[in-house]
Amino acid sequence: MRSIGNFLWFIFGGLVMGLAWWLAGLIALLTIVGIPWARASFVIGQFSFFPFGREAISRHELNQQEDIGTGVLGLVGNVIWFVFAGLWLAIGHLTAALACVLTIIGIPFAIQHLKLAGIALAPIGKTIVTIEVAQAARTSNAQGAVVQLRREA
Repeated sequence: MRSIGNFLWFIFGGLVMGLAWWLAGLIALLTIVGIPWARASFVIGQFSFFPFGREAISRHELNQQEDIGTGVLGLVGNVIWFVFAGLWLAIGHLTAALACVLTIIGIPFAIQHLKLAGIALAPIGKTIVTIEVAQAARTSNAQGAVVQLRREA
């Protein structure tokens, strides 16, 4: 089912959307100061090509290590992104999701637009993984938290 959804998504706009994100990333890369946003644009572009069966997850949640994108600088980058681009991009994806929901048959596409709206708000410090990997990371983190709580008790 994921393959069919990804194929239809790719044909009906995913290719154009992903290439647009990559073009935005290249433009941001040329400015030097836009390098963090370029990386975020490339990640969103990758997600835009084939979103079914994948989700955005914090790199910190995935590998339990802070990096430049998951720390304070990542937060500052996300605030700047939110003000200048994220809010508007998320509104665009929400509008597209609403249009897809109205067609009934487009509900699966609407769900993907909602996922893209979420990452469009604050993409710095996130990566794209399969749903199974994201669930395994969350399960592992939860088990680690339980072990920690038991040690403290």
